[in-house]
Amino acid sequence: MAVTAGLRSRTPGNMFRGKPRWGERIIEKIIFVNGMLAIVVLLGVFIILLREGVPALVETPFFEFIFGTTWYPVSEPPVFGILPFFVATMWVTLVSTLLAVPIGVGAAIYLAEVAPRRVADAVKPLVELLSGFPSVVMGFIGLVLLSPWVQNSLNLNSGLTGLTAGIMLAMMSLPIIVSVSEDALRAVPDEYRQAAYGLGSTKWEVIWHVCVPSALSGVSAAVMLGVGRAIGETMTVLMVAGGALALPELPTEPMMPMTAAIASGIGNAVQGGPQYHALFAIGLILFTLTLVVNLIAARILAAQKRKFARE
Repeated sequence: MAVTAGLRSRTPGNMFRGKPRWGERIIEKIIFVNGMLAIVVLLGVFIILLREGVPALVETPFFEFIFGTTWYPVSEPPVFGILPFFVATMWVTLVSTLLAVPIGVGAAIYLAEVAPRRVADAVKPLVELLSGFPSVVMGFIGLVLLSPWVQNSLNLNSGLTGLTAGIMLAMMSLPIIVSVSEDALRAVPDEYRQAAYGLGSTKWEVIWHVCVPSALSGVSAAVMLGVGRAIGETMTVLMVAGGALALPELPTEPMMPMTAAIASGIGNAVQGGPQYHALFAIGLILFTLTLVVNLIAARILAAQKRKFARE
């Protein structure tokens, strides 16, 4: 009995119980501080946008600011209507989403379900390498290579259009969509696949009727994150979208999305002047749009985790 008691007293749980684990505590504090820092920075950006952007919404009625079609910052009095910028942002985002989603989800399905493990491990880093390209480099590629091709293929007056910007944004959104979608597909329990094969399903039927529906929440989150990337991109659309202030009716027209309007106008705006506050108001609206898209993506990812936790 004495030997048994001695062994019990020297078990790993008893040996380390009560000893201060300073390393873990320090790491926990660092993680906590980093999380709080991110929240503080986010709130700080939002407060600055509110402080600088609300005066523009006070001077110009909100609906006139949102739905106005003219932007004359140097007229007397200045006129600020951001509908052309907003519509251009929607056109560019729509084009990039229509291109990036089927290609990205298809690539994720191939890497997760079809490709050999060795091929998937080699291809995925190459896809994610696109996310490391500076946006100005992507814009330069679009300006030099894609823009002339779009102009000649569609017989346009200029290749600097919303379509060109949308194609480049699709390339920049692909790494996010492929990576998150593949992770969601790999998170599907293998028992689902084996059960479907046991019922006589083919490889395609298992992918289409089992894997994709089970990972739909994660795939949807990937799409939302890709859309958020497209909405918030600046340099690429500034270089290849055309910069036209008119209300665009088709994606093949030159246009100026909201991010490009801010980047091109902030250098000429007098600090504290009407144009300065109007550009910050555009930033506030853009910040809100991006935040809503990211919140939706976070909710979808949380739903995905709860779903598999229950199963």
